[in-house]
Amino acid sequence: MHYLAAAIVVLMSLTGVALTLLTLPGIWVMIAAAAACTLWQPGLMSWWTIGACVAIALLAEAAEFAACAVGARTTGGSRSSAVGSIVGALIGAVAGTPFVPPIGTVVGAIVGAGLGALAAERGIASGTWKGSTKVAGGAAAGRAAGLLIKTIGAVAIGAVLCVAVFVP
Repeated sequence: MHYLAAAIVVLMSLTGVALTLLTLPGIWVMIAAAAACTLWQPGLMSWWTIGACVAIALLAEAAEFAACAVGARTTGGSRSSAVGSIVGALIGAVAGTPFVPPIGTVVGAIVGAGLGALAAERGIASGTWKGSTKVAGGAAAGRAAGLLIKTIGAVAIGAVLCVAVFVP
């Protein structure tokens, strides 16, 4: 049964990384699977390992969440454009999903971040078109960077969990 639990953790780690690339909560799927398997097979891995993975996950989530806003703000955007980029990314991910599902979700989130920042900067902050498009580009780049950072976090968590189930 120990090997079955280890195989489940490895399989869910691979699945979790793929889900993270699709802007889904793959990190939390990995951690939940590892915790469930550790409850089922108490000697599978240390709870400290799972706690460390939760800490990495929280850092990755915070970095992803902040990346859109930071991208908009570093290109001269207002606070409203930072918020608009986050809201736009969420709406874009949902709206892009029906169009080539895996790719549409990612592209939709990136484009949505840019459009959300553009709309907020132009509409609420009354920015110029030139300045607003610069902010939109920064927000889109920030969203892409956030996805990359979160994916790196997911790969790190997956690696830690895969090693932890086979190394006592």
